[in-house]
Amino acid sequence: MTDTKETDFESQMQALEQLVERLESGELSLDDAMKTFEQGIRLTRDCQAALDTAEQKVQVLLGEAGAERLEPLDDED
Repeated sequence: MTDTKETDFESQMQALEQLVERLESGELSLDDAMKTFEQGIRLTRDCQAALDTAEQKVQVLLGEAGAERLEPLDDED
């Protein structure tokens, strides 16, 4: 069963990608581009909030499993 929040996040990411494509096309009027940009900002904030919530859940789960702290991934390998 798919979690509704996960589905919402995925649909918001897809909508955000479509907005970016529209903006990159260069075919929008300035007014339409501004409206599209504003929609993109709202979607970005919603997605970031969902990611923040997911991170908090992971931290709680790791804390319950006895992990004292999270360490960032080392991307330099």
